[in-house]
Amino acid sequence: MYRLTLPTRLLAFAVLCLAAACPALAGGHEKITHSVFIAGPSFTGILGEDGKPIWTVPQKKARDGYVLDNGHVLIAWAKEVVEFDKGRKPVWTYKLDKSNGEIATAQRLADGNTLIAELGKNPRLIEVAKDGTIKAEVRLQPETDNVHMQTRMARKLANGNYLVPHLLGFAVKEYDPTGKIVNELPTDTEHFGGRKAKNWPFTAIRTEEGTTVVGCTYGNRVVEFDKNGKIVWELTNKDVNGIIKDACGVQRLPNGNTVIACYGKKKDVKLFEVNRDKEIVWQYDGPHRVHHFQVLTTNGKPISDATMK
Repeated sequence: MYRLTLPTRLLAFAVLCLAAACPALAGGHEKITHSVFIAGPSFTGILGEDGKPIWTVPQKKARDGYVLDNGHVLIAWAKEVVEFDKGRKPVWTYKLDKSNGEIATAQRLADGNTLIAELGKNPRLIEVAKDGTIKAEVRLQPETDNVHMQTRMARKLANGNYLVPHLLGFAVKEYDPTGKIVNELPTDTEHFGGRKAKNWPFTAIRTEEGTTVVGCTYGNRVVEFDKNGKIVWELTNKDVNGIIKDACGVQRLPNGNTVIACYGKKKDVKLFEVNRDKEIVWQYDGPHRVHHFQVLTTNGKPISDATMK
């Protein structure tokens, strides 16, 4: 995917906080602190490394979002996508097309256009230019008329294709620019316990190594597939003492660790990081629920993350 490097200007406000109150860590690991952008049902903004808000907007129930290279923040709500400057002034807006019912997600592309997933009678991916014109459109095949459950974190890949999780289709589908499905990763096989286990794919990340990391919502599971669809890494509640509840947002960090949102949690751990050995090395158990997120800094340093753009 396209590489995202957080600029020094972004860090100017991302590290205003002191790396003080560190969440509980697994024993024996170096103390870790993160600043994080959160898109959630009651809070949308940036938390400093001390867990305190340093940038917020009043709108609630955000679904997706990024801090962009220029320090602006792109946020998707159910009916619109808005880009804010650092002073919280809207500088770009896209409104949901009247033919559809919801916006699922948004991603700023390398060419400056914005990828938006719309759900409804005309489920589609669109690439929208700064002037509002639609530069590309791909019809989706979600296998359900349940608007809210058609798809979530769709992303454009470096090869020009699109990676799209279909929740009730129990599959992550890769579409080419013509709308043809060129690959599928199922999450309803016997290994997953069939469809009764509700391993609905919510987030799908194509890593630099070519693997695909998938967050499986109510299945309380994160799974990594290789290029051939073989599972090469997996995390379930058996590995982390049951703390996963609704694995929605997921991020693979440059060091190989994985950060997971527990969207269903109203108390206790709402976001946590595990290493490849499935040890918890960082967690956020503050007041704000997390639907999707973006880890911005680690111990005061910006991270470079190809999985977020």
